[in-house]
Amino acid sequence: MVSKKHMPGLFLAFGIAVVAYVINAILPSALLGATLIALLLGMLLNPIVMRTDSYDSGMKWTSKYVLRAGIILAGITLSFSQVIEAGKYALVLMVFTLATAFGVGYLCKKVFKINWKLASLLSISTAICGGTAVATLGPTIHAKNRDIAYAISATFLFDMITVIAFPWIGQWLGLSDTSYGLWIGTAVNDTSSVVAAGYAFSDAAGVLATIVKLTRTLFIVPIVLIFSWIYAKKETPSQSAEKVNIKNIFPWFILGFLIVVGIRSTGLLPETTVDIVAFLSKFFLSMALAAIGLKTSFKEIAGVGIKPMVAGVVIDVSVVFVSLFAQAAILKYMG
Repeated sequence: MVSKKHMPGLFLAFGIAVVAYVINAILPSALLGATLIALLLGMLLNPIVMRTDSYDSGMKWTSKYVLRAGIILAGITLSFSQVIEAGKYALVLMVFTLATAFGVGYLCKKVFKINWKLASLLSISTAICGGTAVATLGPTIHAKNRDIAYAISATFLFDMITVIAFPWIGQWLGLSDTSYGLWIGTAVNDTSSVVAAGYAFSDAAGVLATIVKLTRTLFIVPIVLIFSWIYAKKETPSQSAEKVNIKNIFPWFILGFLIVVGIRSTGLLPETTVDIVAFLSKFFLSMALAAIGLKTSFKEIAGVGIKPMVAGVVIDVSVVFVSLFAQAAILKYMG
């Protein structure tokens, strides 16, 4: 539970999140997104905050429990019916993109000598849903704050390019609304970027891209479970698979996420309630990333080096091409 010692760090993260939302509202077309702005603001304040330990416990509490609350509430943006609505094409296409993201991520880990946690964060960012996926998996595998911040930053840089370039590329290639929507929904990382790039092409493409993107988010559940097991095996390599305690490694907050998805799936919640919960989810995630930023310096990020950034680009570009060609083949042979 929250105690008095948590208050300074908690309120600081809250204040940063508020400022991030104000800045995001001023910037054109939600250029950065409140969560990324909160992360960057936290990192800017790191040299000052680190001079005292009065914020430390609150920052740790926020980056753990407020983060989990944000992830759980994020389920309100989804419903199981969306998976059906997305259709067989999108689900088949995701098999290709997920395999590509994690397959290329594994190769990049070997080629560029990147630690497995950072490589996994870069892969899940591309495969699932950008910053939210990174923030979910990071604590599960006990990744360093600098690796979490690095992966989110890499996601942002790629998404900036996609929002600008992809609508033009789609027009140049002569893609239909369906083809473009499937492509954007599976190849672009963050939800806000998918929405921006999708609707820049057409309303129909934007709707389909958003549905496909939200469906991808559901894959957080099995991916996090798999990586929970991988982390346990890597931390205790002497144990056999049978000896890994599922109860200890299971990320229980994922159940909360599924419960909220189930509640939304009933269709009983009014849209105003859904909107409020969705806002709270994003705000909590902004607070958590502000806390992560407060514990991470730009010097630490720079110390990671250029190779992981190159690896992130390679993973992203691979998924872009696989998604483009796979959706064309799927629509041709399954349509």
